[in-house]
Amino acid sequence: MAWPCVCASLTSVMLGLVVLSLASQSCYGLGTFGFDIHHRFSDPVKGILGIDDVPEKGTPEYYAVMSHRDRIFRGRRLAAGHHTPLTFAAGNETLRINSLGFLHFANVSVGSPPLWFLVALDTGSDLFWIPCNCTSCVTGLRTLSGKTIKFNIYDPDKSSTSQKVSCNNSSFCKQRQCPSSGSSCRYQVDYLSNGTSSSGLLVQDVLHLITDDDQTKEADTRITFGCGQVQTGVFLSGAAPNGLFGLGMDNISVPSILAKEGLISNSFSMCFGSDGSGRITFGDTGGPNQGKTPFNIRTLHPTYNITITQIIVGDSVADLEFHAIFDSGTSFTYINDPAYTLLGEKFNSLVKANRHSSQSPDSNIPFEYCYDISPNQTIEVPFLNLTMKGGDDYYVMKPIILVDSEKEGNLLCLGIQKSNSVNIIGQNFMTGYKIVFDRDNMNLGWKESNCYDDVLSNTSPVPSHSPAVSPALAVDPVATSNPSINPPNRSFRIKPTLTFMMVVFPLLAIF
Repeated sequence: MAWPCVCASLTSVMLGLVVLSLASQSCYGLGTFGFDIHHRFSDPVKGILGIDDVPEKGTPEYYAVMSHRDRIFRGRRLAAGHHTPLTFAAGNETLRINSLGFLHFANVSVGSPPLWFLVALDTGSDLFWIPCNCTSCVTGLRTLSGKTIKFNIYDPDKSSTSQKVSCNNSSFCKQRQCPSSGSSCRYQVDYLSNGTSSSGLLVQDVLHLITDDDQTKEADTRITFGCGQVQTGVFLSGAAPNGLFGLGMDNISVPSILAKEGLISNSFSMCFGSDGSGRITFGDTGGPNQGKTPFNIRTLHPTYNITITQIIVGDSVADLEFHAIFDSGTSFTYINDPAYTLLGEKFNSLVKANRHSSQSPDSNIPFEYCYDISPNQTIEVPFLNLTMKGGDDYYVMKPIILVDSEKEGNLLCLGIQKSNSVNIIGQNFMTGYKIVFDRDNMNLGWKESNCYDDVLSNTSPVPSHSPAVSPALAVDPVATSNPSINPPNRSFRIKPTLTFMMVVFPLLAIF
């Protein structure tokens, strides 16, 4: 029997971050929650997990595995006062993990006594779920060097604060028929890709949080999440092996629950540092000097969908309107035609480098617009800007990716891929920014950031009671923005500094 989906939007999850800090408990103060994030391929994550036998950053294998997981997860069911900041009990720092994908992950603590779970952070999904008394799930990883990493498996009966959600719970349970009045609520999330899904029971338990400015103050809260008994598809081969942390708009997502409880403003931010580090902060609404654009809201399965009105490459401006989803669960940026070809061909006409010849059928390089480079060569590439609805400019800090290949040579590639479905702004185009998902005002905000020097600035007070209307039911906001800024007529000058080498991609054993 297949139960109706509690959360149906698919996410491209690539194991990517691990939170490095701990501690939290209770004190329901209003505010924000935040923690640092690092990419799964970063040296800190490799050090924590003891994983050295991973794809070398910049190799075709490195980008091929990220692109592969993106493709796996891109199939989505789409439809349309000042307060104390808060963070996870693990503290402010999270890390990316090399051989499990490309995206941001965090180590979250749930239950009493607390158990830790390495979960993928995903704005393209709603439900937070973790492996739980599972008959089909990943219980750990084993590297080629023989190191074993065991994951925690949640058991509601072993947590003194756990409570199963009743099938009659109208707030969270979407099960169509209840066998009896006291039966538990079952869920199934279908990710519509290679039979990928998670199913089990909905439960409530304590999520351990602490204040972000003083990490000795505990701020635990009860949340509803999925006790994932059966995982299928790519979840069994390393995609989100220890759980998925839904950051979407639906009322079952963690930010929605925290806002409904009156703990935070109905907003959060994610910062994507150029060095692979980052932060996520619940309740952060950004500042008055950030760029912003309204969300395109649909009542059924709402997503962080925005409208792009112009593509600017170098000094060339093209008026072309299309919609795209800002998705932290996707490594790269995926664009449909005609925008994909327009952007790619304009970039190709302006870049000062020789285009790489047609790739062989067995090539691991997932990008179409690639250029041959040498280690000591300086290359000019055009500046890339996306003008958002409302007029604010979104300058892409890192439009290019360096690839080193013993087989195909050393390459510089435009970090976009052609989409045949939805347009997605992935993490590579978010690098260098703090992205604000403001669900109170129904807009996306962004501001250049290194993720270390930000001062949290809530621009609106948290209401004493949670909003009565779910974001999924909100009407489209009126577009407001800062005055348009003319893009600079400039280009990047790239001098490759990679140590060019080829390594064999080592797979982690899943058990």
